[in-house]
This record gives sequence, C-alpha cells and structure tokens, in this order.
Amino acid sequence: MRLLHTADWHLGRTLEGRSRHQEQVDVLTEICQIAEDEQVDAVLMAGDVFDTVNPPAESETLFYETVKRLSADGERPVLIISGNHDSPARLQAARPLAAIHGVELIGQPVPQPVQIPVRTGEVLVLSPVPYPSESRLNECLSQLNDDRVLQTAYNERVSYLFHEHAHTFREDTVNIVMSHLFMAGGSESDSERPIQVGGAYTVTSDALPGVAQYTALGHLHRPQTIRKDEQPVRYAGSPLAYSFSEAHQPKSVTMIDVVPGGSAEWKEVYLSSGKPLVKWQATGGMDDVYRWLEEGRDANAWIDLEVTVTESPSIQEIQNIRRWHQGIVHIRPVFVGNQVPMDDDTVNPEQLPLDDIFKRFYKKQTGGGEPDEALTELFLELVHETDEDHHD
Repeated sequence: MRLLHTADWHLGRTLEGRSRHQEQVDVLTEICQIAEDEQVDAVLMAGDVFDTVNPPAESETLFYETVKRLSADGERPVLIISGNHDSPARLQAARPLAAIHGVELIGQPVPQPVQIPVRTGEVLVLSPVPYPSESRLNECLSQLNDDRVLQTAYNERVSYLFHEHAHTFREDTVNIVMSHLFMAGGSESDSERPIQVGGAYTVTSDALPGVAQYTALGHLHRPQTIRKDEQPVRYAGSPLAYSFSEAHQPKSVTMIDVVPGGSAEWKEVYLSSGKPLVKWQATGGMDDVYRWLEEGRDANAWIDLEVTVTESPSIQEIQNIRRWHQGIVHIRPVFVGNQVPMDDDTVNPEQLPLDDIFKRFYKKQTGGGEPDEALTELFLELVHETDEDHHD
C-alpha cells in the first residue's frame, strides 16, 4: 500500500496582507499530480486545511476541487482531519456528500478508527485524532493552574485515546495513526500559531501505540521525523513557506510504502511550486539594494529586507523600493553601531516639545534612527486630529 502524507495547507493565508492564493492553487495541483505519478492508494491530510475558521470562498472552492481530484473521482480514499486552525463543524459539514467521492472528513475526535479498503485489496485502519484540545475533547483535564500537572493529564488523555483506537488494529491490516498536535522533540517555526500553553499541550512519543506502523502528524511546518524506528513518527510539513523563518527550507510531501505486519518505509517528494521566501541583508546600505534591484535578483520571491544605514530611509525611498519590487514584504533599517541614544534623565518629558518626544521615542524603537521631517509632521498631524476629535 502506498500512502501520501501531507498537512498544513492553510488555505486563505496571506503574507502580511499579500495573497498566496495562486501559489496555493499551483502547489495543490502539483500534489495532485504527484499522487497520480506515484500511483498513490490513499491520501492522508493531517489538519489545518484552512488558515481560519471562516476561510474565503475561493479557498473553500480550491479545497473541494483539490480533494475531488485527489480522490480520482472516488477511486482513491482521501482522509482529512481538522487542525487547530480549522472549524471542526465547518470542515465536516459536507461529510455525507464527500463520502460519496471517497473523501472522509473528520472534525472531532472519534471513538473508533475508520477502516478503508484500498484498490490493492488491502485494508487501511486509520486512527484519526483531530486537534485534541480540552474543548474538543469536551473535558477539563486539570483544575489546577499548573503546567506540569496539565501536561501530564493531557499526555495521558491523548495516549488513552490512541491506545483505545489501537484495539481495532489487526495483523492483516495497515495500521496508521494520524493527528494534529505538538509532539515533544519537534522543531517549530514562526508561522505556526502555538497550540500548547507553556508546553502543557505537548504529547510524548511514548504515548503512541506500539502497534501503529506509521504516525502521520500535522502542525509543525518544517518536514521532520520525530521517531525513526520501525514505527516512524513524522510531520509532513506545510507545502508552502508561510514565514521568513522558513526561508530556503525545502517543502515536500511524504510517500509511505507499507504492508500489513511490515515496517513502513518513507521518502520525501519535494515540491517546486510557490514563491521562495528570501532574506536580503544589505550591509552596504541602499547602494546594495539598488544594485540588486537593477540585477533583477530574486524577481519572483517574497523578500525580507534588512538594510544597514546611518539615517532612516525616507518615505519616498521606501515607496520607490516597493514599487520596483512588489515582492518586498519587510524593510528593516539597521543603524550603524546600533547605538540607542540615552535620554537625559534630568529633563522632564512634559517640558519637551511634542516633536522632540516623538524623535526620542523613534530613536529607541529603531536603534538610533532619526525620523525624517515628513514622518514627524505626519505624527503631529495625527495627534492634532485626535485632539480635535476629543474636543468635539
């Protein structure tokens, strides 16, 4: 049996307000083609289908079009669980219709695994555990405000659910666990919104049943293997980079080959769709930036720009740079020496003009930068408008 493991699509997610929809269309099209090329027997999607509980209509349309194609019009089972970003009720609302096309949508933790025959004649027994928060488990795991107590209780509760499901596993079936959670030992990135509170919502790998042949996880966006023994525990990762902490990080889906009673073997199939996220560090100042723009460097990328300067770039310079390359997301000045001027403690701030107070604040926030005259005037205008509103 050959399985494709994917996760964390985050349909509808933007990058600082910039749409990623076409990139998501492209990468899901690529995943569908991989499923065909690799002759996959079933697809496992380990949660965070959407980025919010109320996704855009175009993202929902993309989701349904993708799962229909992945299912090969009902010939290939597609099994999907909700993540912490998904609305469980919304995700499984279309369950009766989806089931006709071989798509299983599971929003809430269920008491029993699902048994799915595949075209090889084998049976896949899947223990699906959608994001198991206390609210979705409908339980309060600890009355004490103690992370250690809650972590132990949470780990035990999730472990119990896994092991209850494992009673259905058989020697003549392929036995897989799929969940969306934080497994101890995982490596996080900035684009994951935390699902554990002070480490309390963390599950240890020994909570997993020893009879599971593979554990397919979602939540962490970096593809990684937590346990590499005969029962691999693996995060497939997100198909696109969703933060600059994932710059230059390869993205992939995981292909699993497994037979009843045997050890699972897996490999990564790398993805090529989507714009890369790159970081520019212009230590030579604005001259570096203009040279790179003229060279057409990273023309089809999202860029996080860090530029070393002696004074703050003007608003006009920033606008010109953004017009030249619309993929520049952040522009962060780093001031030479990075020295923050100290305030004179003998001066009462209330005795200073408002523009001086703003300039001192700006220096502290930027590491020594000087706001240009236009920015200072804009600040004073906003303060003046606010004062007028208060007097009305």
